[in-house]
Amino acid sequence: MAKIAFILLCHKDPAGVIAQAQQLTAAGDFIAIHFDARAAKADFRAIKEALEENPNVTFSKRRIKCGWGEWSLVQATLYALEAAVEAFPRASHFYMVSGDCMSIKSARYAHDFLDADDKDYIESFDYFESDWIKTGWKEERLIYRHFFNERQQKWLFYKCFEAQRALGLARSVPDDLQVQIGSQWWCLRRRTVEWVLDFTRERRDVMRFFKTTWIPDETFFQTIVRHVVPDREIECRPLTFLLFTDYGMPMTFYNDHYELLLRQDFLFARKISPDATELKARLGALYVDDAAEFQVSDEGRNLFQFLSKRGRIGRRFAPRFWETESSLGRNRELMIIACKKWHVAKRLLKRIAAETDVATIAYLFNENDVALPDLGGIQKTLDKRMRHRRALMRMLFEHHDTERLVVCLDPASIELLDDFYADRSTTKLLELECEFSDDYLRGHAQRVGLAGADTSDDTMKTLLPTIRYDVTFESEQINDRGYPNHFKFAQDQSTQKNADALAAFLGIPVADAAKIPETEHLFVD
Repeated sequence: MAKIAFILLCHKDPAGVIAQAQQLTAAGDFIAIHFDARAAKADFRAIKEALEENPNVTFSKRRIKCGWGEWSLVQATLYALEAAVEAFPRASHFYMVSGDCMSIKSARYAHDFLDADDKDYIESFDYFESDWIKTGWKEERLIYRHFFNERQQKWLFYKCFEAQRALGLARSVPDDLQVQIGSQWWCLRRRTVEWVLDFTRERRDVMRFFKTTWIPDETFFQTIVRHVVPDREIECRPLTFLLFTDYGMPMTFYNDHYELLLRQDFLFARKISPDATELKARLGALYVDDAAEFQVSDEGRNLFQFLSKRGRIGRRFAPRFWETESSLGRNRELMIIACKKWHVAKRLLKRIAAETDVATIAYLFNENDVALPDLGGIQKTLDKRMRHRRALMRMLFEHHDTERLVVCLDPASIELLDDFYADRSTTKLLELECEFSDDYLRGHAQRVGLAGADTSDDTMKTLLPTIRYDVTFESEQINDRGYPNHFKFAQDQSTQKNADALAAFLGIPVADAAKIPETEHLFVD
């Protein structure tokens, strides 16, 4: 009979980790845990103390700090795999899970399923030929070296990439590898895991290559497994049920999705809401229920795609099965002020709020300390706001009980502009064109870390033309997009023209708009 060693990477919620480990080992399976070294020592100590008497639990011998998109996630997985292989000689399969995963079948069902077919379950498609990557970088993930964390060191990440591209430092993929891509939620046989670990020790060249690729947890195991295992022994699918919107946001499951989850042709599901305590309790009890029977209909994915494409709220299941709508709302109007000088845009925004009844919010995607209401946590960090941008904006419309909202964006946020203009709502853009003195650009260079207070005048003279070009380039990018409802409000433009632009942008009479450009010291640095 199959015996599963679960590979758990986690970084929070020690009580949840303990409960998950106890549930998964209750039927005789095993678990190897890597708890992120960034987490509190007290949390890790609590987990070890609670599980130290459980012979079916082991821990990675090394804990490292993990970051999204980094090699560290793969390395942590390898450490956990090594610990599991050593500690659990009876384990026949190794199954990757996260703290948000839970079983949606019984242990008996899972064991019978794995015994029925001697295969590895891992999603792996040809990296360059498939359309697994829908948007964004593709070959750039591999042919350039990525040394910095894209979320925590964004400026360094992209500057390093741009420098390599400018200097022609692209590299080749190792000759004997056909790079694959797919979900990181795999289930591999013991023999396969041992082959992969042997490969990591023998092929240091491949290890060096993957260590500087971007998001290697979607490519490393997928590539190596295909390299060491015959295709006929690989089932190109995960055994974990997960869904994403077209925007890339993962679906979250709640208490009222129990019956839906059990009908899917998968062994686990992700992501289970932390608040779904009833669902967690029922799924935990189910895992050790040897008598449980399952009627698999597997309609979840098709149902999700059908209702998402129609832009409707699901009626058959709870609306929270996915986002209520992927759009801000057909009848809503999002008005965006794009300006490099944030203080100028804020002055204009303040005057708009004083002269009209339109709700206004400053640089919510650029400044972390913008005052926002509590929206369930997605407003807390810039990273979350960016990832959940449409959900965030929709909730802000609802919070202000309005159909019209004005926000400020940095002109560099072209991705956001593209996304909002693609929405079914009406999007308008007011571009504030300011004059940029050398003194201002020098201060800007210091604010963004390109220069310091002690940077020499000669260096600044070399740097200023490049910074000025970058600012100009951002405006050119916006113009090249050809956005509809694009208006210009310029420092060197007449008050009347600026009033006309504001009136069209805000949808108010020109006479009312005429007061706003007269704001005292509007363009003063």
